[in-house]
Amino acid sequence: MSLCNEPPQLGGVDLGRRPMRSTPLRRVIAGRLVMGVLIACSTVAVLTTIGIVLSLVFESIQFFQIVPVSDFLFGMHWSPQTAIRTDQVGSSGAFGVIPLLAGTLLISAIALTVSGPVGLYAAIYLVEYARPSFRAVIKPLLEVLAGIPTVVYGFFAALFVAPLLRHGGETIGLDVSSESALAAGLVMGVMTIPFVSSITDDAITAVPSTLKEGALAMGATRSEMIRQVVLPAALPGIAGGMLLAVSRVIGETMIVVMAAGLTANLTLNPLEAVTTVTVQIVTMLTGDQQFDSAKTLSAFALGLLLFMVTLVLNVIAQRIVKKYREQYD
Repeated sequence: MSLCNEPPQLGGVDLGRRPMRSTPLRRVIAGRLVMGVLIACSTVAVLTTIGIVLSLVFESIQFFQIVPVSDFLFGMHWSPQTAIRTDQVGSSGAFGVIPLLAGTLLISAIALTVSGPVGLYAAIYLVEYARPSFRAVIKPLLEVLAGIPTVVYGFFAALFVAPLLRHGGETIGLDVSSESALAAGLVMGVMTIPFVSSITDDAITAVPSTLKEGALAMGATRSEMIRQVVLPAALPGIAGGMLLAVSRVIGETMIVVMAAGLTANLTLNPLEAVTTVTVQIVTMLTGDQQFDSAKTLSAFALGLLLFMVTLVLNVIAQRIVKKYREQYD
């Protein structure tokens, strides 16, 4: 009885089944709507970036019509004090950016000296050596450091770290300034430890366990396995964490203002007061300013320079990662 009710077949093909329905119109409309929203969001992001760059370029062009590019890029003195009115007696100003770049690089180097090794070794320990219960407690505590406001770090640097360094320097006969690059760099290094540690932790965890087990099976010790297998495989993630820490340090303002000061000193001595590019940008745009003066326009030139430096760092990091990346199946 059931055989008589089955639809006829030809060559194994069921002739009684209805053909598959075409995609409903509403599904096509929904797909196009979602695609339009995604394209619109991408366009807004691209246009915003272009707008920011163009605004920096146009204002910087006005600044360079007042101050020569060579004086800005190769000048050794930064003192942007100019007369606001034509009938006012004031300084013509000095806009050499070298002291600002030196201060920025000095503080960044000190911060990375702290956060780089500490973050890397902390991630290696938590992934490869720590017990799961210990890791479950310590990893969230490390990441809490990333959520502390920078003004809190600034107070900590100004009220605790800087006096401690000054008194410690006096004990061993060193003249440490009350505001120093060392104090700001050490605190920023502590602040950026979670960035390096968290991203490095994720990169090491993503390394296939078969690679680790294979190295151990070949007779390698755990430390040899980490150095020769895990770290090369996790290099892109480690480089990304370091780059994020660099960007965070270069863009920091509050800690530098409270711990390193506003003095544009051309020095490589970490015990002296220095300033950075971002601090001077904030200083130039704070208060009542005449927006067609060289003093105010210098902030946009500094912003354009900072953008170019960050772009170069990103390109160098991508080249390094691409050159030393190892492909694993």
